[in-house]
Amino acid sequence: MKIVKVRTRKQRKLFLEYTNVLYKGNEYFVPPLYISEKDIFKKDYYYYDDCEAEYFLAFNGEGEVVGRIGAFIQRASNEKTGEKRARFCRFDCIDDQTVADALFDEAVKWAKERGMEKICGPLGFSDLEREGLLIEGFDVVQTFEEQYNYPYYQKLIENYGFKKDVDWLEYQIRLKPGAADKIYRVHDYLVRNTKLRFAQSKNIKDFVDRYAERIFDLIDQCYSHLYGTVDLTEKMRKELISQFKLLLTTDYVLAIVDENDDLIAFGLVFPNIGEAMRIAGGHLTPRTILRIRKIMKKPKIIDLGLIAVRPDYQNKGVNSFFMKLMADWLYERKVEHFETNLNLESNDQVQAQWKYFDAKQVKRRRSFIMDI
Repeated sequence: MKIVKVRTRKQRKLFLEYTNVLYKGNEYFVPPLYISEKDIFKKDYYYYDDCEAEYFLAFNGEGEVVGRIGAFIQRASNEKTGEKRARFCRFDCIDDQTVADALFDEAVKWAKERGMEKICGPLGFSDLEREGLLIEGFDVVQTFEEQYNYPYYQKLIENYGFKKDVDWLEYQIRLKPGAADKIYRVHDYLVRNTKLRFAQSKNIKDFVDRYAERIFDLIDQCYSHLYGTVDLTEKMRKELISQFKLLLTTDYVLAIVDENDDLIAFGLVFPNIGEAMRIAGGHLTPRTILRIRKIMKKPKIIDLGLIAVRPDYQNKGVNSFFMKLMADWLYERKVEHFETNLNLESNDQVQAQWKYFDAKQVKRRRSFIMDI
């Protein structure tokens, strides 16, 4: 076995395609969008203004890929916390401790050479990337936004010396009998007694042009204190804007404004396109685009992206706007259920908002850490 740094075009392709090989035939794995993953090997990748990264492949004696890992330093996060942490990402491996140890050895060596004192992960360059190791929920289809892994990954990581840093929980959300009426009453009361309203837009381009910058400011304001988050750079904002315009409609983005059109809250959801992406292996083919458009018109499952409420309006019932729309999807549009993505285990405020719904925890993810 040997470990190599990813340098050539062939090695880059092997790195990107490895998960499709490792999880071939697995009905729960959903690949990332291949064209977006390719960007990690571009020198001008929008995250590299604040990050430095290296990628490794493990080959067996027959020249077959048996594992991969990425290691990087998120300087903006370290500046915020005052720590010297490296992160690992895109760790995938056969069930072999020797291979896993060799991959982590390279990641740790790379991090120590750059003065780091700890390494944690799996984490992304920002909170908007796939992160966390799946600990529970191996028999549940993943959302497009999150990564699947085999159960043995935990053993490989812990045997190397990593310990738990934080956990995230994920839920399936359905409507309790009679809950819709209660949600609608709370929402109607708030509408009558405030001047808050849903922002109106002609189309997604109009929405993004009018509200995008304010939305990003609000996200930074609301999420900056959470684990592993960093503020959105100008390059990151431009990339997100292009993705919004390409993949979403006004059904899936919403903003709440006051009488002066000032942004009070923002919500983002996604039609669950996991099956379409799994069939295509993460490649955005014409057939895949047609499947996604069909799903967007009549989704069976909705993935919850994020909700951000301006701090001075938190705990004042503003979430009832979002709860009403969720009830509409479940009750009137016959969506089967919502899938949450990562809710920090310690974030009681976020988890409390599911009290109006039948919320079943279906997954748990973990970020690990160790001194180096």
